[in-house]
Amino acid sequence: MIEPIRQAKQHKDSVAIRGGNLSYCYSELVNAAENLSNVLLVSNTDLAEIRVAFMVTPGFDYVATLWGIWQAGGIAVPLSLTHPLPSLRYTIEDSESTILIFSPEFESILSPLIKEKSLLALKLGVLNTEPSSHPLPAISLDRRALILYTSGTTNLPKGVVTTHRNIKSQITTLINAWKWSNHDHTLCILPLHHVHGLINVVSCSLWVGATCEFLSEFDAKKVFDSFLKQCINVFMAVPTIYFKLITYWERLPKSEQEKTTNALSHFRFMVSGSAALPATVMEKWKVVSHHTLLERYGMTELGMAISNPYEGERKTGFVGLPLPGICIRLANEMNEEVHDELGEIQVKGDNVFLEYWNKPEATSTSFTRDGWFKTGDIAVIEQGYYRIMGRNSVDIIKSGGYKISALEIEEILRTHPHVNDCAVVGIENEEWGEIVAAAVVSSSDQLDVDLLRIWLKEQLPPYRVPRKFHIVNELPRNAMGKVTKNEVKKWF
Repeated sequence: MIEPIRQAKQHKDSVAIRGGNLSYCYSELVNAAENLSNVLLVSNTDLAEIRVAFMVTPGFDYVATLWGIWQAGGIAVPLSLTHPLPSLRYTIEDSESTILIFSPEFESILSPLIKEKSLLALKLGVLNTEPSSHPLPAISLDRRALILYTSGTTNLPKGVVTTHRNIKSQITTLINAWKWSNHDHTLCILPLHHVHGLINVVSCSLWVGATCEFLSEFDAKKVFDSFLKQCINVFMAVPTIYFKLITYWERLPKSEQEKTTNALSHFRFMVSGSAALPATVMEKWKVVSHHTLLERYGMTELGMAISNPYEGERKTGFVGLPLPGICIRLANEMNEEVHDELGEIQVKGDNVFLEYWNKPEATSTSFTRDGWFKTGDIAVIEQGYYRIMGRNSVDIIKSGGYKISALEIEEILRTHPHVNDCAVVGIENEEWGEIVAAAVVSSSDQLDVDLLRIWLKEQLPPYRVPRKFHIVNELPRNAMGKVTKNEVKKWF
């Protein structure tokens, strides 16, 4: 029996999932998962790590499918619900999935793949999932469980393989650090082919017997309507979502703002992650909710590793302290530990992934000789708290001998009254190595680039002031709200 089902059986009569006007208890979820396992096994006794891709509507069916794959001994490969056909084809081909499970509404986009690939295609809603006495395999914690694909912001996405042990570590670490309990009720509006939604929200809530509610799509009004019912007490989102919620709240009548703020003030806690949280968004959300967002640091390869404290000071612009049981260090380019200076975040612990699927060289080069995973993210420690300075490949600009943090410049730019958002990148230059350039989303038609440059010179050392600007209507982003900076670079 897999651990999520073992945990769920302790809360069999409690409400596990809500979606639309429907509620499902834990016993229904366990039964659906085990019945799907029987369908997958047919005459086999164990899927033995066969990859099973699935494209399923978030909610009851999604979790039952995930657990069903695991209980049958398969490796789950979640597909993005918004990716075009070529991206879906890449994930299925790269993971070498041989079984595809899908909700009826995705049949049209998947049908070309089903026809051209030798896939066993299973459509939910028409499967015979009657209870069976078919014995289910014993699943050890060392088995491969999941392949999630990286965002692919700098190159082709890689399949990150995590074991059941890795997943258990990621979940239980957060449950302890963030005080999850069966009294919690959370709302999931995040994509489930990423760690943030799948592990932090869904898996943590269901592990402890809490209720996880789903919205079919993001809509600011529907999110606030859910909050006003005063059942939800935990909320996690990306900075882009908080920005949209703030914008919606600011347009509400004063009486509606007060009612919404009152409901939000009773939440247990709120989290922001997956992209850097602008200080302006943090401060505005305090006004909206009376909450200081908990910012944390993690990635597909390791779940969460660093977090601002649940109890204690949450520092704006910092991702916090190492989570219990996870070893963190900063290292230089020779993989030597450094102190009081910029360094790459390197991680050890049971939370760290097993391998990149079918990429032994990429796996090997991602670890040091003594087993530290090299995240590629650059940070500094100030008063014990970690502050992310950017990603080594895209956010650390090397210009004229200086190492410049793009994220620091972005924070300053966002404080300008006519700048809504921005993305700072390094552009190759023969003389300087790289020069600093900024794409700016302006709130005014009157933004004067020359005046903006003069203003920045009063805020920053000269070598950090962007030499090139490009005014745009919006920034290119991936499904988790991260700006795809390689796309930004093309503008220059």
